[in-house]
Amino acid sequence: MKKSSFVGIFMFALFLVILVPQPAMAYVGPGAGIAALGALLAIIAGVIAAIFGFLWYPIKRLLQKRKQSKKDQQGEEE
Repeated sequence: MKKSSFVGIFMFALFLVILVPQPAMAYVGPGAGIAALGALLAIIAGVIAAIFGFLWYPIKRLLQKRKQSKKDQQGEEE
């Protein structure tokens, strides 16, 4: 059997397995559900904190330099 035909048969079988609906037979208890929700909220908070840290602090530093240069220019004009 050729390797390409084996891959084709495998892909077809995988496709059939994915398409056939199967009941999950799973139960998520209240403790596990709350833990999963807490982990999801922590991940979201971490992403927001990272974005804030990478964007806000350089912008803040730029604004402070700009404000300082305006003060220096006003001091030279007087």
